[in-house]
This record gives sequence, structure tokens and C-alpha cells, in this order.
Amino acid sequence: MTEELISRPVALVLGAAGSIGSAMTAKLAARGYRVRALHRNAAAMAARNPSIDWRQGDAMNRTDVVAAAEGVSLIVHAVNPPGYRDWARLVLPMIDNTIAAAKAAGARILMPGNVYNFGPDAFPVLDEDSPQRPATVKGKIRVALEERLEAAAAEGVPVIIVRAGDFFGPGAGNNWFALGLVKPGAPLKVVTLPGAPGIGHQWAYLPDVAETMMQLVERADGLPTFARFHMEGVFDADGLQLAEAIRRVVGDPRLPLRRFPWLFVRFSAPFVPLFREIMEMRYLWREPLRMSNRRLVEVLGAEPHTPLDLAVAETLASLGCLPARQKADGRLVAARG
Repeated sequence: MTEELISRPVALVLGAAGSIGSAMTAKLAARGYRVRALHRNAAAMAARNPSIDWRQGDAMNRTDVVAAAEGVSLIVHAVNPPGYRDWARLVLPMIDNTIAAAKAAGARILMPGNVYNFGPDAFPVLDEDSPQRPATVKGKIRVALEERLEAAAAEGVPVIIVRAGDFFGPGAGNNWFALGLVKPGAPLKVVTLPGAPGIGHQWAYLPDVAETMMQLVERADGLPTFARFHMEGVFDADGLQLAEAIRRVVGDPRLPLRRFPWLFVRFSAPFVPLFREIMEMRYLWREPLRMSNRRLVEVLGAEPHTPLDLAVAETLASLGCLPARQKADGRLVAARG
């Protein structure tokens, strides 16, 4: 191993195979970090991506996490139960293991957050200090998770939390854009609208989230031990702006719009666990909410922001929703302009 490689800082990414974890591994490597990742099938992941130092282990096993974190200066906690399942059983033990590993290694914790910790009483504009009185089980878990991180910070573990809206973008995995607005794998025939008519919703383009988190890490020496930030991201003021961007990108201003089948999901919820979980979070589509990024801008000067049509074009291309001829005829290039 060369002296230059040895001198580079090391970051451990938990959830490196997921959406934000994968985006952060790429950012960290591009910014000079040696990237380490924990996975239950490290050999298979190393074959797919040998540039990362994959370690065998499970985020639910404290010994595995502490061992993987040895010598690192940063732990990216981007691990979550798949979909909406098993939050109550898995989320808090995993953050406890990350905190233990950070204490042992003397590392900073970087974690993506969301709006689940807030109930409708805090809407429509959320800042970092808005009251956290969630009305859902997942919201209460998120509050407890951040409380544990704040307690760890009081004991000397530096923490950065970046809260953002619903992810979309290449590699964003299961999300409302991919599973709610569009049908992946084929040219679009319709766009589905989950929100109530005229209700604003908060989105976040995944590459912008990763860049924001990276810039905060690079300015970490000037941050408080417990630092929380909100991203403005993409605010869809009336629930139609993303749909209109999709229409522009695919070149069809008359692409049909339809409402999300909430009634079907509600009646199916007793028989489909995922639908029960989705119904619990429906309030986020019934109430307008917008995140204030004032504190973030004070630190970074400006929030990283990809133009909406480019963000939508890259997302649709990654989902296989653009015909091959459309990708070849310069539409994505035009969107960049």
C-alpha cells in the first residue's frame, strides 16, 4: 500500500448497497477517502465493486460494526430496513451499534434524515427546530433515533444529520417517484399523482443530497458537535410540477395524469402489510409541507441544486422510462442546458 493511500482518511459506510449509501460511497471516493463498507455478503459485493473495502458483517451485530469502524474518521449511517418493514425491531439497535463504533473509533457520524419526526402541527414550513410531535410509529422511532444521536454528541461524538424530502434520482431504489408517479421499465403512458390536489410536497434529488452531505463533511470542523440541517430540495408547490417536468422530458404535454388509488390501498391494507405502512404515512400527502434550508445556506453559501428537468430526465433514464431513440437524440443533453 502506497504512502499516499495510507494517508487518506477512511470512511465506513453502513448501507453502502442502498440508495444514499451508494451515492455517498461514490462521493467519498471522489473526494479522496478510502471507503470501507459492511455487508452480510462481502465477497459478492467485492466482486461487483472492488474499489470498496468490503467487510463481512451485519449492522445489527455490534461487534461487527465496531470492528469495521476501527481506524475510520467518519461513519455514514445510511442503513434502513427494506421498504417500511421492521422499523420498530431494527432501527434503534442499528443506531446504537453505530454510536458504539463511533465512540470506539473517535469517528463522526453522518446520517440522512427525513420528515417522519414531524406531525401536521409543525407544518407547513419546517426548520431544524420545529416541534417534533409525530403521529405515527415511524415518526416516534425517528425522534428516538435523533435523541440518541444528540445524547451521543453530548458525550463527544460529532454528529451531522441532513433531513430531506422524498428521494428520487438514479439509484434511489424504492421510492415514491419510481413506485408512485411512474411505472419503471417502459415508456410512460400515465403519471400518477399521490398528493391531494393543490397540496405542496417536498422532494430531494439523490445526487444533490449526497453532494450536500459531502460538503458538510468537508466543513465539519466549523460545525457544532450536534449539527442538523434541512434541504430545500425540490418543492412541488401544487403537486403538479414534477408531473409537468416529466411531460416536458418525454416530449408529451398531454401525457395523462391520474390520482393515486388510495381507496384501493386502504381497503387492501388489512391483507398487505406494506399497504398498512403506506397508509400510516398518507398524512404527508394530505398536508402541505416545505423545508427551510436557511441554516444550510448559512454554512454552505448555497444548496447544491440540479435543474429540475435534468434531474427528472436522469431519473427517468435510470428507470428505463425513456425510449432508446429519445436517449440518443439529445433530449438528455438538451435537458442539461
